[in-house]
Amino acid sequence: MSASPYTVIATDKAPAAIGPYVQAVKHNGLIYASGAIPLDPVSMTVVEGGIEEQTTQVFKNITQVLAASGSSPAQVLKTTCFLKSMNDFVPFNKIYAEFFGETKPARSCVEVARLPKDVLVEVEFVAVEGK
Repeated sequence: MSASPYTVIATDKAPAAIGPYVQAVKHNGLIYASGAIPLDPVSMTVVEGGIEEQTTQVFKNITQVLAASGSSPAQVLKTTCFLKSMNDFVPFNKIYAEFFGETKPARSCVEVARLPKDVLVEVEFVAVEGK
């Protein structure tokens, strides 16, 4: 049996996977992250509040996955963002811009009918290893 072609990234500082997937994988210097939703990593419950609170928690979770994978927000190449409502685009975008600062990754942002646990936002990313 051959070894896995990638390394699994896992940290208890971000929510555990709630399905048959992992937080992220690393392969050839790239990190591919599963979608992050606004779960508190300790209680595994959705944070209270609206789009601002949920988006803030998503980026807290992403920060922890990036750290566990040996990367940082400045190393993110691409994000895919899922919003329950495009009416939340402006407040989401404000927090997103603050998180990435001067280093803006490529991005797609779409409205979807439903997200896991009926959250308002989910974000996945691809990043380069190294801070």
